[in-house]
Amino acid sequence: MKFEGENKMALRLRPYNESDADTILSWSKGESAFYKWSAGVLGEYPISKEQFGFVNDLMAFTAIDDDEVIGFFTMRRPSENFDELRFGFVIVDPEKRGQGYGKRMLQLGIKFAKEIFGAKKVSLGVFENNESAYCCYKAVGFEDIVLAETEKYTVLGEEWKCLELEMNL
Repeated sequence: MKFEGENKMALRLRPYNESDADTILSWSKGESAFYKWSAGVLGEYPISKEQFGFVNDLMAFTAIDDDEVIGFFTMRRPSENFDELRFGFVIVDPEKRGQGYGKRMLQLGIKFAKEIFGAKKVSLGVFENNESAYCCYKAVGFEDIVLAETEKYTVLGEEWKCLELEMNL
């Protein structure tokens, strides 16, 4: 899938392959940055390429501009069917942030979820201290969902609250 942006750069999605791992893992320059996109699900910082192999069991996608790896995310089914797909492990090369790559990558992912899998809804979680990611998700069209109980993680000795967002397709 391909998306032409205003700046004439072409962004495409392709299936993740293991040769992308070193590049993706290099984007986390510190513990806080790592936990903001991984929530510690993959292990403690820094994780190995082998630990990152966990994503092979998910629908994992790499976003590329020309042949340059720009971003990464996964999708998974929270239930047995494909009515809802959940995005996770969303990360963009820090050198490319603020240029619209995250937004375009997610738009392609949403299009894929709808057109290929027939999803009726997509969802994701984001830590409230990850304001740039939250703003990106809102710009794409995700809406806040109020849950009876907010999911909380203990990260680096702090309590991080996770906001829930979704979009009906």
